[in-house]
Parts: sequence; structure tokens; C-alpha cells
Amino acid sequence: MAASLPVRRIRRYTRLSILDRYMLTELSGPFIFGLSAFTLIFAATQLLAIGRMVSSEHVPLWAAIEIFFWALPGYMGLVIPMALLLGTLLAIQRLSGESELTAMKAGGISFTRMTIPLLAAGLVMSLVTFVIQEYIAPFAADQVAQIEDQVLNKVSAFNRDLTVSAPLPGGGKQITVATSYEKHTQALLHVTLIQYDRNDVPTQIIFADRADFSADQWQLENASLYRFNPDGTLISEPRVAQQQVQLGEKPTDIVKRLSQNDPENLSRAEIADIVRSGQLTQNELRKYVTTYQEKLAEPFACFVFVLIAIPYGMRAARSGGGTSVGFGLAVAIVFVYYIVLTVFSFVSQAFVTLAPLWAWVPNIIFTAIGLARLRRAALE
Repeated sequence: MAASLPVRRIRRYTRLSILDRYMLTELSGPFIFGLSAFTLIFAATQLLAIGRMVSSEHVPLWAAIEIFFWALPGYMGLVIPMALLLGTLLAIQRLSGESELTAMKAGGISFTRMTIPLLAAGLVMSLVTFVIQEYIAPFAADQVAQIEDQVLNKVSAFNRDLTVSAPLPGGGKQITVATSYEKHTQALLHVTLIQYDRNDVPTQIIFADRADFSADQWQLENASLYRFNPDGTLISEPRVAQQQVQLGEKPTDIVKRLSQNDPENLSRAEIADIVRSGQLTQNELRKYVTTYQEKLAEPFACFVFVLIAIPYGMRAARSGGGTSVGFGLAVAIVFVYYIVLTVFSFVSQAFVTLAPLWAWVPNIIFTAIGLARLRRAALE
């Protein structure tokens, strides 16, 4: 009996009332409409890219279709907040335009109580968006990369030289530089390896045509070795057929960091691992740290958009118009929001020590605007 009392309390506080179900039902239709509309808009650009792959690069149709569907989860971080914004605008616009909100007020229901189901939906969808962004989208991006590797099998030149730094067992470090990566064999091409002692004095330089990975080891082919002795003499071993070395990273790590050098395609856990590896340049470090913080803040745009859409939906209803007005208003709000987000993203990279604060500033600004307008709407 005593054990069931907390359960009954939980059920009582989580049970949806008739008002909650009604408001969520009003939201669900426009939300699904917005989700479909915005997904189609983003998918249209992907269809053009897929068409070019099939026609120009002769990618099999099955692979192009797989790439298309695996690319869709990457858009959900943008599509879901936008769809929720449009859904809330249209729902409130209809309820206000047909005087249902006025009838609810006359029935003793406060304006704040009416908005609670919508705000709760915004919070839940923020968490859903976060899960998609952290677990589903990175997995989907990996699938796209694997399919492209299988069907293209091309040599990928980095937009800059690959640089890997790894500590040596006896102290010192090893710097490895490569210029290209062969996708289908997972080999590094045109490799230069420099070893330093603990005093940062170079002790050995190796040049190799390629480095292949097998059995957890990198194997250099056609290598030329130059060793520097403490007395200043040089020992050279030109054209060594094979030489085993440790580079400090596996092919999968290198591909994820360079071949797909975009932290937007990674989860926060993967970004944190790359940052801790110490392999990033200063500019890359700023970019990765900023993205790491933004990936926590951006999903909560769902809640912020619902908060700001409620008073603007009532305003749109008073000014007249239908779905087109709501759609245009949604696009305008999203446009302004992401401009602010972009501005503070650059600010965050410039002052990276305050990145956790800058990432939340757009949400804070729009939440303040939404609360102010919501308070004014409640008093009207």
C-alpha cells in the first residue's frame, strides 16, 4: 500500500488533462505538416547532389538512394525546431482566430495554463533532437562515408597536410606528416616522420612513399631513414623496403578527423575525444570546442521557438491571414535566430574560454523576448 502511494502521485501529476490533450492535438497536425515541408526543402538540395553523383560519377542508383536516406538524420537538428515553430504558430493562430483562447479564459482557464502543454512539448522535443544529434546523426554520417568509400574508391587529398603528434616511450615525440589518404586501402601517401628526443632535438627523419595499416601497426614502404647521432654525424639508410612504426592514430581516427574534418558530423563524445588527443591546430581547437558547446545548446531551440511562437501566433491571428502568414513568420524568426547564432559562434571561436556562455546567448536572448511577449499577451 505504501509503495503504491508514490506511484499514484506520479500518475496524478503526469496524467494529461482534457485541455492538455486538446492543445497537443492542435499542435500535432501543423507540426507534422511543418516537419514534412521543411524536410522536403532540405531533401531537395540533397536530391540534386545525388543526381550529380549518378550522372557524373556513375555511382550505382542503390548507393545513391542509401546515401540520400542516411543523410536525412543530419537535417533533423534544424528541421525539428523549425517544424515545431511553424506548428505552434499555426495552432495558436487558429485557436486565437476562432476565439477558442477567449472561450477558455471565460471558462476560468488562465493563459499560462493553456501554454503549459505546448511548452512541455517543446522541452520534450528538445531532448529528442539532442538524442538524434548525439546518437543517430553521427552513425548515419558514418554510413554515408562508408558507402562513398565503397563506391568511389578514390584517393582523397586533404585540404591541408595531415599532422599527427605522438609521444615516444622513452620520452620525446614523433611528428608524422602525410599529404594524401587512399580510401579503399586506408593508406597514407607521401609520408614524412620526424622523431625528437625529450629536449626537442631531432634524432631521426624518415621519408616513405606510403604507410599501410595492418595488425595495429603502420608499415612504411620504400622508406629512406636518416639518423642524427649526438656527435653531429648522420647515418642514412636509403630505400628500406619496409619499416614498422607507431603513428599514434588508426585509419578510422584519421578519416574521422581529416577526411570528414567537420565537427558538425560528430557527437559531443567524439568531439571531446578528438580535443583530448591534442592533434588539432589552434584554429581547429577553437572550432571543435565551440561546436561541442553549441551541440548542447542548439537542440533547446525547440523550447525557445515554442515560447516565442505563442505570442507571435496570437499577433498573426489578429492581423489576419492563414497558413502563408504563419509560414512566412516562421521563416523570419528562424532567419533572425540563426543569424544571431552565427554571430555568437564567431564570437565563441574568438573568445573560446567563454564558449559555454556564448553558445547559450541566442537561446537566452530569444527566451527573454518570448517571456516578455508572453507576459504581455497574458495581460491582454
